[in-house]
Amino acid sequence: MIIKGSAIAEEIYQGLAPRFIGVEAKLGLITAGTNPASESFIAIKQRAATRLGVSIQRITLSSHTTTGEVIDAVAKLSQETDGIIVQLPLPDSVHTDGVLMALPAERDVDALNLGIDDADKIVRAPIVGALEEIFTRTNVSVGGKNATVIGAGRLVGSPASSMLRRGGALVSVVTTTTGTLEKLQDADIIVSGAGSFSLVQPHMIKGGVVLIDAGVSEVGGHIKGDIDMLCAPKASVFASVPGGIGPIAVSMIFKNLLILLEKNKK
Repeated sequence: MIIKGSAIAEEIYQGLAPRFIGVEAKLGLITAGTNPASESFIAIKQRAATRLGVSIQRITLSSHTTTGEVIDAVAKLSQETDGIIVQLPLPDSVHTDGVLMALPAERDVDALNLGIDDADKIVRAPIVGALEEIFTRTNVSVGGKNATVIGAGRLVGSPASSMLRRGGALVSVVTTTTGTLEKLQDADIIVSGAGSFSLVQPHMIKGGVVLIDAGVSEVGGHIKGDIDMLCAPKASVFASVPGGIGPIAVSMIFKNLLILLEKNKK
C-alpha cells in the first residue's frame, strides 16, 4: 500500500478548519540561512496556514547568525504569536540545543524543547502524530515488532524511536556512528530520517516490511528520500518522499497549534 500523504492531510485539515473559524491564530517561523529541503516544507506550511486562516509571522536570519540572535527571535515571537517553529537545521554558528531550551512549552508546536520530558509536553512531535495516523489507517501494530530507525535527529529519529518503544516495538537505531544497516534485513518496520538519497535499497529489506521515509535530500533541484522507490513492491506499507509522511506531519503542526491555542485560553 502506497501512502497518499496529501489525501490524509486533507482529511485532517477538513476536521481542523471549523475549529479555526473566528480564531485569529498566529504561527511564528524562524529560519536561518538557506536550505532547499527546508524551503520545500516551509512552502507546505504556508499553504496549510492560508487555507486554515492562520497568519504566519516569519523572522529570517542570515547563515552567520548567532545563538543569541535566534533566542531573541524566539522571545519576540513568544510575545506576538500562538506557536513557534524553529526551522531545523540551524547554521553551525548556532548552538541548536540552547535555542530549543529557550522555546516556551506553550508555544512549542514541534515539541522540541529539550528541557521538558515528553510526558510533560503539551503536544507531541508532529512525526509521532503522523506515524500514528499511518499505522492506524493501515492496521499496523507495533507491539513486539522489530523496528529500525535510521537517524537520531530531533525531528524524526529521536521522537520516532521513542514512540515505537512506547508501543512495545524492539527498536534498533542506526546512525553514522552506531548500529549497522544490516539490521534492516530483520526489520518489520523501518523509519528513515537520515537525509541520504536512496540509502535503503531493495536487497536490504525483507518482504512485507512497513517503510516510512522521512528523510529529505535535494538532488538536482528535486526533493528525494532515503528509501529507493524500487523498494515499493516489497513493502506492505510505503510512505515515500515526496508525498508520504511529510504532508501528514505538517498537518500535525496545525493540530498542535490548535491545542496550544485552546489551552492558553483557559
